[in-house]
Amino acid sequence: MSKVQASASEALQDVLRDGMVLAVGGFGLSGIPADLIDAVRASGVKDLTVVSNNMGVDGKGLGVLLEAGQVRKVIASYVGENKLFAEQFLAGVLEVEFSPQGTLAERLRAGGAGIPAFYTKTGVGTLIAEGKPLADFDGETYLQERGIVADVALVKAWRADTLGNLEYRFTARNFNPVVATAGLVTIAEAELIVEPGDIDPNHVITPGVYVQRLIQASARVKDIEQRTVRSRPVLASA
Repeated sequence: MSKVQASASEALQDVLRDGMVLAVGGFGLSGIPADLIDAVRASGVKDLTVVSNNMGVDGKGLGVLLEAGQVRKVIASYVGENKLFAEQFLAGVLEVEFSPQGTLAERLRAGGAGIPAFYTKTGVGTLIAEGKPLADFDGETYLQERGIVADVALVKAWRADTLGNLEYRFTARNFNPVVATAGLVTIAEAELIVEPGDIDPNHVITPGVYVQRLIQASARVKDIEQRTVRSRPVLASA
């Protein structure tokens, strides 16, 4: 049965609610489900807890949800590209839970695998460990981290079939696979949508069993947070 929806707003219309936990794939502006993020903004849903590696940049990606005042709490590992995020955080408007990047990825993976908690050495002896249980294993101290399960997960794929099997491309893969498994409802947008069997099974990264709904991504410029270039030396004519 096809999981393809007519639009992002249609895919989200009956799953969004105030105060929900929303997990979003992407790394910076790479591999973000931009159409679905825009539809969340248009819905007006508020008091969101957003779980993502970062919050985009001002005016782009998840930054649009900050601009609209729809986010109450953020669980992330890096937020240095967003001035509005810093302003809201320092003003006490935005609650922030920082999580080391590898730990955040594992928390999402654990939530998707039905693992409620795990132990890691990362963060022991730092502010990250405050209020978290500690345990000793083989003479080393570890801290407990909880798995994350989101009410809704939004991800971006390069190619999908109508059954929801997803294939990612290059660095746009990033957090998308672990986010996809961590949602009670997972909605994907894909640049290409093909028929079942058109994707080599060896190339399927997220099986369709994890994906409830799918939309066709709109054609848009793929933004880069910071473009760093250098001039090429001029070669002397032969």
